[in-house]
Amino acid sequence: MSHRVHPKAYRLRETNDWNSRWQAKRNLPEYLKEDFIIREFLEKKLKDSGVQNIEIERFSGKVNIIINTSKPGFIIGRGGKGAEELKRDLEKKIIKSYKLSINKKKTASLTQGKKEMRIEIREIRNPWAHSTIVAQWIAQQIEKRMRYRRTLKQALSKVVANKEIKGVRVEVSGRLDGTKIARREWLQVGHLPRQTLRAKIDYGTAAAHCTYGIVGVKVWIYKGEQF
Repeated sequence: MSHRVHPKAYRLRETNDWNSRWQAKRNLPEYLKEDFIIREFLEKKLKDSGVQNIEIERFSGKVNIIINTSKPGFIIGRGGKGAEELKRDLEKKIIKSYKLSINKKKTASLTQGKKEMRIEIREIRNPWAHSTIVAQWIAQQIEKRMRYRRTLKQALSKVVANKEIKGVRVEVSGRLDGTKIARREWLQVGHLPRQTLRAKIDYGTAAAHCTYGIVGVKVWIYKGEQF
């Protein structure tokens, strides 16, 4: 059995950075739980907004949440009402989760009102160069009962059309097209060195919830070497 590791895990100290950037000695469990709540809530709330990733930065007196998305207008709304409503719902979710926790004495500083939450929305101009957005698009097409092989070929053609892309691999697994036996199918175009630390590989996953079960989607996009 081979040991499969996330491509970013190999490159954290070399070329990539963490999605959560903060340091804590006393409130480490509380902050870690808070990060999980924030990501889970935003991923469900912004499922159809083309979110690539969510970054969390903590400073003294402030928590900065960065949402990288291809559809910022859907999140911001008219006059910024959507972003303000999203912030209020997120704060309520965090406070509610701590009220339901077993140890009520230990609460994060954000729930006590000591820290200010700020949501920053960044636009992704080329969504077909980002793996998570491509995986979400494939999952949406499969949920609409589109043929998986046709969907994979369409995604490959749209990703390879970008000059900066050196190679791409898309993979789906599950009861494809409603068959009785689950299997895995994949297509690849170009070069994809997954063992080279200098290789800049964007990896993303998504899940298509169909009537016959869940179909998993994985996407690798190779953007050349980074020194």
